[in-house]
Amino acid sequence: MSDSKEMAAPKLTRKELVDLLEAEFPEASHAMADYEIETVWHGGCRLRLRFSARSLRPGGTLSGATMMSLGDFAMYVAVLSAVGWVPLAVTTNLTINFLKRPAARDLLAEARLLKLGKRLAVGEIGIRSDGDDDLVAHVTSTYSIPAQAR
Repeated sequence: MSDSKEMAAPKLTRKELVDLLEAEFPEASHAMADYEIETVWHGGCRLRLRFSARSLRPGGTLSGATMMSLGDFAMYVAVLSAVGWVPLAVTTNLTINFLKRPAARDLLAEARLLKLGKRLAVGEIGIRSDGDDDLVAHVTSTYSIPAQAR
């Protein structure tokens, strides 16, 4: 992370993000128990999705929807880390490439913004099985940022 923007402090700390997410989205607080925001930096983050047998699909692999949800949430956290608390930032595009069958264990997602504009943020997310260096999925995503946020 040699880019000076990436070296800037995040607009929200990990704890502030967790507290705000739980307060703003109480209906999703049960799902937050499955996720852990491990670290946050300006324009990026690393998240953990705890393994759950509920996420398995036939054949014993983690479902694509599980990986898409993790990628989307990681991008949301990366955007908030760069612009501050803007709960109405929304996904406008998400593309995922499934690269390898994930192991039946926790998933780790590392997100980073590639471009942060006035109204759009573009980023990428690498998803791995815990303990494995190889990507199981690669996500690109664009988020719309409400005008009043910037």
